Amino acid sequence: MANPLEHIAIIMDGNGRWALKRGLPRTMGHKKGAEVVIDIAKAAKNMGIKYLTIYAFSTENWKRSKEEVDTLMGLLRDYLSRDFKELDKENIRILFIGERDMLAPDIIEKMEKLEAQTQNNTAATLVVALSYGSRAEITHAVRQIGKKIKSGDILPENIDEKTISDMLYTKDIPDPDILIRTSGEQRLSNYLLWQLAYTELFFTSTPWPDFTAEELKKIIETYELRERRYGQV
Repeated sequence: MANPLEHIAIIMDGNGRWALKRGLPRTMGHKKGAEVVIDIAKAAKNMGIKYLTIYAFSTENWKRSKEEVDTLMGLLRDYLSRDFKELDKENIRILFIGERDMLAPDIIEKMEKLEAQTQNNTAATLVVALSYGSRAEITHAVRQIGKKIKSGDILPENIDEKTISDMLYTKDIPDPDILIRTSGEQRLSNYLLWQLAYTELFFTSTPWPDFTAEELKKIIETYELRERRYGQV
């Protein structure tokens, strides 16, 4: 039987394809997908999941068309100002991880305000990976360790896995027990590469806008039947 479930990570894929299949602009898929985030965050909390990490916008997503990026940033502004406040009422803490300096100043201000506003919430934590890339995160960690070596705060021979984990954006957050990727793709897409070392992977053909609490529950039930060995017999 799997260990107690604390943390679920999700790659929310398929918004654009969901919209195009219905003859709608891709932006409508992103809007619907953003609404599903709120539903799944509340459902996960009600199922006793302490941490939910969602891949909202990757560093690679900046390469999309200006129109699509602008729309996504507009949606983000709306959700930071309005919809995420619903999670505060649910006693859910909200954290953001990623390359903040790539975001507009007003968005950064809204993020920081929301983090401060929810910092004492205890029912669950929603971690939003925004302008995030795992290789960039690991590169940042290596640079920080390099600075500590240069300053004499740490010796190279004393560097261990905890040293690296403590330099990641996810410091103090347990590694994910489950990774879910929606919409049929089966790759990690530069997401939490260090943290997913022993995570159980689940891939579903359901596009993110159609993903439901019921499907989440079925994945959790399947997880509970698995045995996690962490490389041991």
